[in-house]
Amino acid sequence: MRNLHILAFTHRQLEVSQVGLLHIEPDQQVDRLSLLKSKCNLDEIMFLSTCNRVEFIFSTNDEVSEQFIHDFLRTLYPDFDEKSLQLFSSSYEYYLELNAVKHLLKVASSVDSMILGEREIITQVRTSYNSCKAAGLTGDNIRLLIRYTIETAKRIYTETNIAQRPVSVVSLAYHTLSAKNIPLDARVLVVGAGVTNTNMLRFLKKHGFKDFTIYNRSVEKAKILASEVEGDAFPLTELINHAKGFDVLITCTGAENAVITPEIYKKLVGDDKSEKTIIDLAIPHDLHPDILKSYVVDHITVDFLQTISKKNLKERTKEIIHVEQILAEAVLAYRKLYNQREIELAMQDVPKTIKEIKQNALEHVFTKELNEMDENSKETLEKILEFMEKKYVSLPMKMAKEILLNKA
Repeated sequence: MRNLHILAFTHRQLEVSQVGLLHIEPDQQVDRLSLLKSKCNLDEIMFLSTCNRVEFIFSTNDEVSEQFIHDFLRTLYPDFDEKSLQLFSSSYEYYLELNAVKHLLKVASSVDSMILGEREIITQVRTSYNSCKAAGLTGDNIRLLIRYTIETAKRIYTETNIAQRPVSVVSLAYHTLSAKNIPLDARVLVVGAGVTNTNMLRFLKKHGFKDFTIYNRSVEKAKILASEVEGDAFPLTELINHAKGFDVLITCTGAENAVITPEIYKKLVGDDKSEKTIIDLAIPHDLHPDILKSYVVDHITVDFLQTISKKNLKERTKEIIHVEQILAEAVLAYRKLYNQREIELAMQDVPKTIKEIKQNALEHVFTKELNEMDENSKETLEKILEFMEKKYVSLPMKMAKEILLNKA
């Protein structure tokens, strides 16, 4: 694992909004990372960016000092002022060699995430690697590491219950709604077009729902979301005039008072007396409490979902011991795997060298002696040399592997 380093900027040292400043748009990554690789003398570099972390997995022979990190950030983020550079130069986690391996295994296994057990990270690691590989930024060391990391993460998700119970509010909201067997052609009325509702509608769209009407204070944001889910968009001021009716209402705004008042709700349902499902993800609630007194409503609140989330998170936490055992085994196994790969690379020229020695002996050193031999003798000698060649290739590699693996 020599020369393997990881610089991690996460929610533990920084605000999530600050971590976001380190994100690099996909269309800029190749140019900026290629420049970084050249200027900072990196052999390989991989860039990983999620909603709460930005990490750099790289290989270099240079010392990773404070000056190195400062130059690293200045090269990659030329628009940062000195204050920003100072912030990030003092707010990182640094991992070297086996510690770097263990850290990445924990990241991909979601043990290091804000939300324990969210397995989306494994896809993000794979996608980030594929992007950097395609750009020629990575090599054999990171290839081996990422392949092993993904295999280990899959093992953890398979052999433990770390990801079995949903804990994010959006995921829980969808699972709660799904359990009610609401038809896929249900009319879904949406109030608010922020991150929470956006993620919720992506869930619904992915699982077959198709009738969305979105109201938001900023109609432009509503249109962006509507375009993604193939729905309709209107300004929030027009909500009271919504005449289409609804089966499911999903609401999440940042309003201080209830957005859906008794007056508005009465206009929304009209003469429809059937039970309505309302997912209220706002704090405070968007649905006025008096509505619950006058109408049949299945009111799913963020408070209710957070209670389930805490229970599920507690269950996931019980799996940590099992996960840590697998990680400890995986780190030791990777050490052996890496040593074996190092041997293979170091000895990859052995067969070629032995073949060259053989050819030189036959064509130059013992030419006279060979010319004096009959054909049967030459054929026998050739068989002996081929046998010896195979043994000289396999025996040193086998012995080297045994020695190094025993040391590991």
